[in-house]
Amino acid sequence: MKGYWMNNNEECAAYFRSRPESRRCLQALRAKWESYGRAAGYITLSDASEAERRLLGGILGKNFIEKKIRFSCAEFEQSLQKTRFAPIDLKRVLEAYFGEMLTVRKEKKQKAEQEWERFLDELCGRFEKQQGTGGTASVWLWRMRREKAFGYQLLIREYGKDREKAAQLVENVGEALVRMKQREETVLAVLAADISGNPHYFDRGTAAGQLLVNAICCQEDRELPKGAHEWRDLLLQTGIAPDPISSSVHVYGLHLLTAQGEHPAYEAFCRRKEASVITLENLKGVTGARAGGDTVFVVENEMVFCFLVNALSEKDEGELTLLCISGQPRTAALKVLSLLTEDGYRILYNGDMDPEGVDIADRLWKRFGQMLEIWRMSPEDYRNGISGEQVGAKRLSRLCHVENSILRETAVQMRKTGRAAYQENILKDLLEDLAVYIKSK
Repeated sequence: MKGYWMNNNEECAAYFRSRPESRRCLQALRAKWESYGRAAGYITLSDASEAERRLLGGILGKNFIEKKIRFSCAEFEQSLQKTRFAPIDLKRVLEAYFGEMLTVRKEKKQKAEQEWERFLDELCGRFEKQQGTGGTASVWLWRMRREKAFGYQLLIREYGKDREKAAQLVENVGEALVRMKQREETVLAVLAADISGNPHYFDRGTAAGQLLVNAICCQEDRELPKGAHEWRDLLLQTGIAPDPISSSVHVYGLHLLTAQGEHPAYEAFCRRKEASVITLENLKGVTGARAGGDTVFVVENEMVFCFLVNALSEKDEGELTLLCISGQPRTAALKVLSLLTEDGYRILYNGDMDPEGVDIADRLWKRFGQMLEIWRMSPEDYRNGISGEQVGAKRLSRLCHVENSILRETAVQMRKTGRAAYQENILKDLLEDLAVYIKSK
């Protein structure tokens, strides 16, 4: 009996293959079968040709006049059982017609989900073997999987294109995270070429570049950047310069040293008492840095920097050294500060007294320890510089991790008032401190 049915099914499929006008109907039947696992639901054919109407009308015993025809799958199956091909198994007819096994969509989905989970299991296993469960890449992949965020949808998309390439993509991003954790400060193109062989691999807009940004945001526990400016800032904060000149620091009265002696270009700026910009590219070959006196003053804000330089340059006799990190410190700024602290210079840092500014100050203090002191960011300075800007609860939550004792006290005041304080509101105090320093020299 089984062989007999097989012959009937094959014969019926062969008949439909010989009738091109049957194709739309059988495609619709296949879709219904894959959805329900049986002949269920209705089929609607819009703009049916005369040949389609004649064929289906003959099977169903109806006279279709309108171009839009509709019938139930069960009715079609029952009508086939009354033809010369009977008895038939509609599923086997469809499989013979399309030349492949039919799988119910639910089963397909379950199988695909199982394969996806196996894929993630394999990646997690690789990272855990290399770094342990607490490794940077392991934590990112674990959070991505659990929260379905931090590049989850992007990875699904790439997985759908090519499973092996998607796996390599994750491994490359994981390697980049490890290097960032080790504070291997570098240029984006250099990092990309070293990991993948392609200097444009992590460029903004590429799948690897997007996944890397998602992974960094997971690591830093922050939202995805909006636009090119925030993207650049995000990379710079993690020690990756999008290019050799975007990482920079503004300086006044700073001498750079090379193997051949003092850097002539920056010596000229010092002689002229003019501010200048040092990029990561400029730091190639620089072996050290020298300040005018024993203390280096650092501010966060460009406007504050310009104001202080303009106000004091005429009074300065070469003792004042002032830096501006422009918000989150770039790699160039961190390198210059490292050169100064290595030579024993005292660093005084002042920034905005909002959650982000306090966080920057605290991170710098943690990085440079006793060589860096917090300048004019005490609770008293906060009260003198307070503004009318309200700070939301989400931003205030960043203050929970502050460790520096002065900043911690200021954070307590900020949480009480819910307002930010800015450098611009204490310019007089900053200027007075610098003037006293110059006079003391």
